[in-house]
Parts: sequence; C-alpha cells; structure tokens
Amino acid sequence: MNQPGVFSFGEAARPEPRPGEVLLQIERVGLCGSDLSAFRGLNPMQIYPRILGHEIAATIVEVTPDVPEAWQPGRLVTVVPYTACGACAACRAQRSNACQHNQTLGVQRDGAFTEFLAVPWQKLLHSPRLTAADYALVEPLSVGFHGVERGRVSAADTVAVFGAGMIGLGAIAGAALHKKARVIAIDLDDQKLALARRAGAAETINSATENLHDRLRQLTGGDGPAVVIEAVGTDETYVAAINEVSFAGRVVYIGYAKKPVTYETKFFVMKELDIIGARNALPRDFENVVSVLESGRYPVAETVTRVVPFEQTGAALAGWSAQPSTITKIHVDF
Repeated sequence: MNQPGVFSFGEAARPEPRPGEVLLQIERVGLCGSDLSAFRGLNPMQIYPRILGHEIAATIVEVTPDVPEAWQPGRLVTVVPYTACGACAACRAQRSNACQHNQTLGVQRDGAFTEFLAVPWQKLLHSPRLTAADYALVEPLSVGFHGVERGRVSAADTVAVFGAGMIGLGAIAGAALHKKARVIAIDLDDQKLALARRAGAAETINSATENLHDRLRQLTGGDGPAVVIEAVGTDETYVAAINEVSFAGRVVYIGYAKKPVTYETKFFVMKELDIIGARNALPRDFENVVSVLESGRYPVAETVTRVVPFEQTGAALAGWSAQPSTITKIHVDF
C-alpha cells in the first residue's frame, strides 16, 4: 500500500533468511480492522508505503543451520508478528506486547502480503490439528484473549463484551471457552450477536433495540458485570463501560477511541474500578488460542466472511470500507 486508498502490486526479491531464521511461503493472510484503517488513512501507527499483513498462515520452505530440528520444511505454521526491543520499561516488566519500540508486521515494517517471508524461528507456532484458515485467525483472536488475561477473568465472573467484531469475538471466546466465564455480548447487529453466541456468549444485547442499562442490570441481579471489555473504540462505548461495570469491577479497553472521551470520573473512585488497557498479545495468548482452536469449539468457518485470491486484495479492502458492517473477517488465499 503506497498511500491510503492505493493498493498496488509489484515484484520483490526472494528474501534470504539470516542465521536463526526460516523462510516461509505464505498460504493465507487475514485482513483486520487495522488494515482497513490503514486503507482509509485512519491508523495513527501506520507507516507508508508498506506491505500489509500480520495474520499469517504459511509453510516453512527453508531453514538455516541455527534453527532447531523441530522446524522443518513442509510444516504449516503461524507467526507472532510483533517485535520487542528487550530494554524498555514494558520489556523489563515482561510485557513485551506493549514494547515502546514495537514494530508489527504490516504496520511499521513490511508484512505478509508477499510470496515469501523470512522470520526468526522463535516467532513460529505449530499444531498438527490446525488448518491455514485456523492459523490466519490466531493473531486477531489472541488480542481478545490478551484482554481477558488483563481483566483477570475467572469462571466466577460475568463478563460483558462491547463489540462482536473480530477482536470482540476473541474476548468472548477467551472469556467463555478458555476461562469458562459467563459472557454477555453487546452489539448493534443481530447477525454478529448470533455469531457471538457461537463463540461462547451466554446472552446477547442489541443496544440499538434494547435498553442496555436495564438489560445488564436484569441479567446481573442488579449489580452490573464484574468485568467489561471494550472492543469497539467509540466514545459512547468507552463511557458505557465505566457506567455499566459493577462496583469493584474491572474495565479493559482494547479499542482505540477515535476522539477524546469525556467521563463522569466520580465512578472511577466511587466504584473503586480497575481501568486497564490491553495491547497486542503475548506468546502465551497465542498458545491459548491454538488450544481452543484445536478443541474445535470456535466457529472458524462462520467467522470468515469472505475468502478472496491475492489479486483481489485491494478490491476486497475497498468493498469492506464501503460496507464495514457486512464483514467480520476477510481471508486472502495465496
């Protein structure tokens, strides 16, 4: 992508893997909300020109002598697409996902919309049970799983998730399928809410047609949910998370609000809230997603709205931009 709204194709030299790296042949890549924002020119972290792509399914085609024997050509894998400097405050705190100098594939450095990609072997994950479609969902689901971990969700909690898009589905699955919590999914679209139930939500609320506050109180015995995870990124949902969470509750923000948010800050203190940010994911979040996908409990086929060939990537982004509510996930098949 040379600039917002301009997606072009070109020739690139086949990369030469350095010691400790493997050469991957790309099989499938997911398009995510950050790719859509990059296409629209609304991703503040995006650098242009850039090859997009960080939700990856690929096959190992070449290894270097420093790569462990377990990683052999022919193995289907996914990739943790983040870097970490190892020295900043976040890295020193063992939270490399929030590295001050992180560079994500497809955002600050060239990504996987290319035939071949060289990566360090330490960034690979493999399961003999997963398909390319599964692997291309691991990274976006892991972001939601990480939000669940940040919220310290347990099986005793009732968790409300704002947004049944891709990241919200990850939070729903992470809370319900991984942590065994009771999940209430909130969205404006009945089809997305139906998918949220398939992903593990016990109840759903369409906040366009139902009174959100009354329904949440009804479903939680008047308390409100113990944990609220915001995966939309609007000022309305940012404020609603604080308003609706229970006293002594936890609020996790994954979505980026697009403009400044005005709060009734008394609730921060009156409710003695834990207000938490969640960014990217850690390797253990990827491993937890792989475990849930191995179980077959997550609805992979229903989540992938469209599969398009590589040559139609630009058109698929343009179509998504024109009708964003109709798409949960686009996969590009190489």
